[in-house]
Amino acid sequence: MLAAERHRRIVAEIGRLKFVTTDDLTTLLGVSHETVRRDLALLERRGELSRVHGGATSPQAPVGEEAPFSERSGTLALEKEAIGRAAAALIEPNQTVVIDVGTTALEVARALPADHVGVVATPSLLVAAELSTRPRVEVLVSGGRLRAGDLACSSAQAVEFFGDLRADAVFVGSGGIAPYGLTDFHLDEVATKRAMLANASHRYVLADSSKFGRTAAHRVCELDGFDAVISDKPCPAELRTALNRAGSGLIVA
Repeated sequence: MLAAERHRRIVAEIGRLKFVTTDDLTTLLGVSHETVRRDLALLERRGELSRVHGGATSPQAPVGEEAPFSERSGTLALEKEAIGRAAAALIEPNQTVVIDVGTTALEVARALPADHVGVVATPSLLVAAELSTRPRVEVLVSGGRLRAGDLACSSAQAVEFFGDLRADAVFVGSGGIAPYGLTDFHLDEVATKRAMLANASHRYVLADSSKFGRTAAHRVCELDGFDAVISDKPCPAELRTALNRAGSGLIVA
């Protein structure tokens, strides 16, 4: 089969199913995995699909700029509180944990009991201020360049800080989560999130249901780059399938 015909059939199959695996394509086309991987890479460069763990999906369009913190804090507020409680329930006494920036991450900090004992590292001044009321919580702030609104720290200083920290658990915010992977709006903060995820024993993504199927401008990692998503609702079937293939779970608050 000529390359042009393979490419046409791959695009048609993704258009029909929305998600196809590399294994399925090798069977369909009668070629090797390596040939399929080369075809997928070429088609992704053309913008005709998005490669994901184990296969490919329909091309993902960026969702634009992130809304201001003040606007986001009033959106899905009850759902974010539920996610925060579910995440906080996973934190055990005397652990060292990382809590990211964002409205949902702030709810994790708010949900920690007043008598909680442990260490919390964060790039968020809002999370740090919330936890300053817990006398038995040691709060570590990464430092770095400050972004207004979320009061989020980033830069090489923040990356180095989290790169040197070994955490029991990390709770990372999200701009969007789709078969393409976990994405974020702020390029400066992508490297910080990657450093957080690289050095934690348990890795969780905080994502309310509005983030499902969405992609922000910058990819943080593929779906096998974390252990589970914590959300307020079950995710769509396409994303659920992609998470399963990546070995990542879903916790519904």
